Amino acid sequence: MNFTKEQLNLYLVTDRHWLANRNLEDDVEKAILGGVTMVQLREKNIDNDSFIELAKKVKQVCNKYKVPFIINDNLEVALAVDSDGIHIGQDDLPASLVRQKIGPDKILGVSAHNLDEAIAAKKAGATYLGAGAMFSTTTKDNTTNLSIEQLQAITKNVDIPVVAIGGINYDNCLSLKNCNLAGIAVVSAIMAATNISEAASNLKKRAQVIYD
Repeated sequence: MNFTKEQLNLYLVTDRHWLANRNLEDDVEKAILGGVTMVQLREKNIDNDSFIELAKKVKQVCNKYKVPFIINDNLEVALAVDSDGIHIGQDDLPASLVRQKIGPDKILGVSAHNLDEAIAAKKAGATYLGAGAMFSTTTKDNTTNLSIEQLQAITKNVDIPVVAIGGINYDNCLSLKNCNLAGIAVVSAIMAATNISEAASNLKKRAQVIYD
């Protein structure tokens, strides 16, 4: 898949906490139909076999709509399902090693919480950065918020696309204007919505002004 920064415009990170009795792949499809441009499958509490089985289902939906499909953290799963890429954090395998394992053509996203981490990720072969957390979030514990000024420093000094992440929703996304972002990554702003397609569509339209 040929990667473009526009594919980062509305980046969905999944969370099965919000599913109730629905299937994740169905909710992902609704989100894509609403305007989601990239999907990251994030699973922390299932074994690899279950992760792979779920990943194959979600990948099939993403492939149907030609939306990049990214695995969070788990290199073994990413390789097993031949995902379009992988996203890793600062506490996961080194980005340089992951780039070596996945090859030069796969998408490699790296989380960055400051400018030093962002520069290091670029040097290690990152395709894009996930910068945050921008706002308070219940998705991750022990996160430190990134200021607008710190975010602007990252996008000014690192010449790969940057996605803001962490507590972003319809109400606060416009505060990220003038940060030279390629997109925003959201979880509950879409996954927790009663109407997922509508939530994705509304968020994409509202956030369009922040993509520089």
